[in-house]
Amino acid sequence: MRVLVVGGGIGGLSTAIALRQRGVDVDVVEINPKWDVYGVGIIQPGNAIRAMDALGLADACIAAGFPMKGARMHLGDGTPLADMDFERPPGLREELPVMSGLRRPALHHILQSAVLASDADVRLGLTVASLVQLPDGVEVTFTDGARGRYDLVVGADGIGSLVRTLVFGRELRPHYTGQICWRCNLPRLPELDRLWMFIGARGKAGFCPLSPSLMYILLIEKPPPGAPDRAPKERLAAVFRERLEEFGGPIVAAREQIVDDDEVIVRPVDTIVVPPPWHRGRVVLIGDAAHATSPHVGQGAAQAVEDAVVLAEELARREIADAVDAFMARRYERCKLVVEGSAQIGRWEMEPAPDMDPAGVTVAVTNAASAPL
Repeated sequence: MRVLVVGGGIGGLSTAIALRQRGVDVDVVEINPKWDVYGVGIIQPGNAIRAMDALGLADACIAAGFPMKGARMHLGDGTPLADMDFERPPGLREELPVMSGLRRPALHHILQSAVLASDADVRLGLTVASLVQLPDGVEVTFTDGARGRYDLVVGADGIGSLVRTLVFGRELRPHYTGQICWRCNLPRLPELDRLWMFIGARGKAGFCPLSPSLMYILLIEKPPPGAPDRAPKERLAAVFRERLEEFGGPIVAAREQIVDDDEVIVRPVDTIVVPPPWHRGRVVLIGDAAHATSPHVGQGAAQAVEDAVVLAEELARREIADAVDAFMARRYERCKLVVEGSAQIGRWEMEPAPDMDPAGVTVAVTNAASAPL
């Protein structure tokens, strides 16, 4: 079997590793010639750690990051509300934590190193130009004019997926939720040993530990009335500080450390769930290309890695047509629940309702995501 993976991010690299573990010939194309990542940090819940363990990389991720027991909720003024300790997912080794945070570049380096060590063929600075479906494969033309024939093409090229557009059409596009997310790395508070979240009037702020010396501060918010969704780059730090002014407690001192515009990352919160099936012929979508979620339950990267593990398992068991059907049967409902549950929490943050239960939804989504693959 020869497989093309389009996209060199979390989902694509995890797929390449899982397939190479099974002896599949894998080519990876990544449009970014630098093959670097844009991000500050990432949360790995227990099911993400379990999936990384299936790739042989969980220990490296934990060593590079910061293990956590769960989360602590606060009012916006800093008053603690409750601790949430997450249960150990079935199949997670006892010596591994139930949650971890690490720098996004550190995770990228771990995945990159594993792919390169696997002898997968990685080509940078190009992507697919066209995909022609054949009865027993896909004829691919790349943007540099080269061609190749593959038994399967995996579209792991993110929320703005070109593969999705080429195969499924332009009508399937991400949806802007109305929120934006701000992040910036800061020195870790000595007492920060879990995810801390603070409930505000238009969203929530928080801290996530990434290493013994580092954390990131975040804000997920509905922009104030009349405010633009984006701030000029030369004012990112100042605007981030302004948006955090409603919060008290440890947020007050932390926000004053946000001074470098280049260290602030702000993105709109977009989502998409591609209707089933996520495959057409010998082309299949995974990760954010198929099911991009908001960050409210910390499951985006976890679901991408799980996609990779499950797809590789099914390809090792069955013929390709049956394998992609089996992949859908195992993945669709779980990923859909994650996206919809996370989006519901975001809607409650923007428009509070008498019956809202963000903690209950978080627990329900986390439990569903923790079920065996």
